[in-house]
Amino acid sequence: MSEQHLQSQTVQTTGHAWDGDLQEFNNPLPTWWVYTFYITIVFAVLYWFIYPSWPFGKGFLSGIPVPGISRIVYQNDKGETVESHWNTRALLQADLNQAAEMQKPYFSKVAQSSFSEIARNPELSGFVQSAGKVLFNDNCAACHQQGGQGVVGFFPNLVDDDWLYGGTFDRIHETLINGRRGYMPAFAEVLNAREIDSLANYVASLSGIAHDANKAASGKVLFASESAACYYCHGENAQGRKETGAPNLTDRIWLWANVPAAEKAEDKVSAIRNVIAGGLNKGVMPAWGERMTPEEIKVLTVYVHQLGGGE
Repeated sequence: MSEQHLQSQTVQTTGHAWDGDLQEFNNPLPTWWVYTFYITIVFAVLYWFIYPSWPFGKGFLSGIPVPGISRIVYQNDKGETVESHWNTRALLQADLNQAAEMQKPYFSKVAQSSFSEIARNPELSGFVQSAGKVLFNDNCAACHQQGGQGVVGFFPNLVDDDWLYGGTFDRIHETLINGRRGYMPAFAEVLNAREIDSLANYVASLSGIAHDANKAASGKVLFASESAACYYCHGENAQGRKETGAPNLTDRIWLWANVPAAEKAEDKVSAIRNVIAGGLNKGVMPAWGERMTPEEIKVLTVYVHQLGGGE
């Protein structure tokens, strides 16, 4: 084999060497690959200018009109009529405008109908299911979750038949417009640990959870006393007061104390004890009266009413 052929088979290096024999190979990329890479860079730069893309000042690069493609007319968020060359942003806004126009007659019928009339009318009821689901997912699902299942300890479940403030059309409508702010004082500031433990066992007994009978008996007395005054919000029968949003303590539905997640009876009682001791100041729902139109709130009222069976 000739010396020239051996040299052609030898792997090229960059000429750098470490520790005497550690070298860096020089394997350049194929020419076709390098040129393809450069072409993609040029294409990306052109694309940024031809189509709407990067933020620029107070707006964005709006793109360059392409001959032969029709222009799009739409209304922006301010209600202004805008004419634009074709781009996906303008096309989306135009589609949204078209959908809104199609919904206007239905929203008008909703505004002129009572809640019961909407529920009985198959056409309006179908519209409520469609439009209400969109409104719910856009505005309510972040807290109440998709489908309205809620999160124990944070946000109420809307698919059961337990309503803190009432599940009639009027009460749900009022809740949506004005919002709600639930509150329970921290009893650790006024009761000792033994008294709080007694109350927790009594509350556990109301819904059939295993408990200490002696402590529950003491808790029952404390529940109706002036020192704890639990009856003032939850009622003498512990079935709650909808005018204040105080929950029913005799059913098996839990909102604030995460009893369902506890496996052992003592852990369930402990979850109740923690709520009694620490109180609650997180049952806040914003008012939607100024964020949504009256027609949207009315649609959402009927939709939520249907989720949980209403009252």
